[in-house]
Amino acid sequence: MKKLLFLLLWTVALFAAPPKFLMPEEAFVPHAKINDAMQIEAGITLAKDIYLYEDRVELLIKEPQGITIAKAEKPKAVEHHEEMVYLTSPVFVVTLAKDATLSGEQNVVFEMRYQGCSEQGLCYEPLEKTFTFAVDTAKLSNAEAVATKEAKSLDIPLVGAQKEATQELSEVDSIAQNLATQSIFWSLLTLFGIGVLISLTPCVFPMIPIISGVIVSQGEGLTTKRAFFLSLVYVFAMAIAYTIAGVLAGLFGSNLQASLQNPYVIYAFAGVFVALALSMFGFYELKLPDSIVSRVSSSTNRSGVAGVAIMGFLSALIVGPCVAAPLAGVLVYIGQTGDAVFGGMALFALSLGMGVPLIAVGVGAGKFMPKPGHWMTMVTAIFGVMMLGIAIWMLERVVEPYVTMLLWSMLGVGFAIYLGAFEKETHIFKRSVAVITLLYSIALFIGTLGGSQSMMRPLEFLKPQAVYAGEVAQTKKPTFTKITSIEELDALLAKNKGKKILLDFSAEWCAVCKELEKVTFSDAGVQAKMGEFVLIKADVTDNTEKEKALSKKYGVFGPPAILFFGEDGKLIKSKTIIGFIEPQPFVDHLNQI
Repeated sequence: MKKLLFLLLWTVALFAAPPKFLMPEEAFVPHAKINDAMQIEAGITLAKDIYLYEDRVELLIKEPQGITIAKAEKPKAVEHHEEMVYLTSPVFVVTLAKDATLSGEQNVVFEMRYQGCSEQGLCYEPLEKTFTFAVDTAKLSNAEAVATKEAKSLDIPLVGAQKEATQELSEVDSIAQNLATQSIFWSLLTLFGIGVLISLTPCVFPMIPIISGVIVSQGEGLTTKRAFFLSLVYVFAMAIAYTIAGVLAGLFGSNLQASLQNPYVIYAFAGVFVALALSMFGFYELKLPDSIVSRVSSSTNRSGVAGVAIMGFLSALIVGPCVAAPLAGVLVYIGQTGDAVFGGMALFALSLGMGVPLIAVGVGAGKFMPKPGHWMTMVTAIFGVMMLGIAIWMLERVVEPYVTMLLWSMLGVGFAIYLGAFEKETHIFKRSVAVITLLYSIALFIGTLGGSQSMMRPLEFLKPQAVYAGEVAQTKKPTFTKITSIEELDALLAKNKGKKILLDFSAEWCAVCKELEKVTFSDAGVQAKMGEFVLIKADVTDNTEKEKALSKKYGVFGPPAILFFGEDGKLIKSKTIIGFIEPQPFVDHLNQI
């Protein structure tokens, strides 16, 4: 009986012991060699109880340009847990091809990417291994359709380059691919045109009052020619700022926006706009001392040019960092190819296109500026109010909503009084505008005291409780699970495998993200469709190392960006959305997932 009891306890202890998991380098041992036919024989040795997903194996040629995979022979996979996997160590034979530009011996960088699991219940992170071989290109055959530059940049899978090159691409990847294949002239011309289209979006709107105010602040004697010149200086400085920031973001994979969205930077730049506004109200004149100006030039005001250039440079970085698909496409191209020179040229062309309307606005501000007198004072004051509005708009990123509502109400009341809301002699039209502005500003102030956060409906809190609660129930925003790291995201992806997942990259300082939430995510049709997805929000507000790593892993250069994962837990890269999208196009997009 004692022996039987001992045997029973030993058996229970054996099965109750926690499983011992292998380290990744023990579970998977990749190997590769080059044979006499210049074929790469590659394989992955699997440890006991380890299996490898067939569709997670990728074989890529990283370098040099002009050599690619012509054919890849792979072993047969078996069905296991409803997926095709390798239960025994697979071996692949990769046949290379070259284009006509290569000759002699080349160092080929070959990379294997793979992912698998343990039968004991552990799934490993995606892994990769790189090998370098000396390849005699004289033994390689030419391949027209396969040896393409863009195929290499799209992570050629095991099934071959040609099939992958024709698969559906996201707008960002499509732009990156076109940059790799089109001529420099047509690429730059296309990006210039795209920049003009971007200028019609909210990305550039905040710069319109800035450049107008800068031109008007030049004062009397401003000619159309000089207005055009100053506008050109502003736009060129803006383009240079975008180019420098973009190239650095592309090379280092950093968030294009976050580095300059520090609260102290926002406060400082908002203060610059307040100072410029006060100068327009006549409190003082912003200019370099006359002694310095006279030393620089006796005939032209170069200090004014320098000031406009500085304002254009800083405005691009602080006011206008709005990541759209074309901009992200250029950054992806720079990141994949390392071609910072052509990438910088592309960003410069894109920025110049964005600046075309700004030049038109600046020239118009100079050409139609009224003659000195009362109207000139009024126009200058209006632009001063615009500058204060820009300062408040910037502060929305770093302060509570009630603070910005209070500031807007104060600005509105002051402007209404300036227009003559209480003066009987004021022109009827001018007084009407002043009274309406005053009433709205008072409503904002009351709404602030009442706890409202809506600029459009500040008095909403005064509605009967039953009606108000019902409306809130009807317009309830989708519930997102907030994450800030790769580990948190991976846990949610594993937990929700078998479901469709929407991942929204957002930040508190991102103005376009707020617009996306107010306009698109609050739409009834969008909410109904989003109910089919698991909703995750990647908050990159603080730009910590974990948040940077999360953005870099998924190629996000700045919010907003919306990514989708299929029921198999894989990223559907072709469906990625960069920037703002209207409700109905978003619903149509969701229907395609």
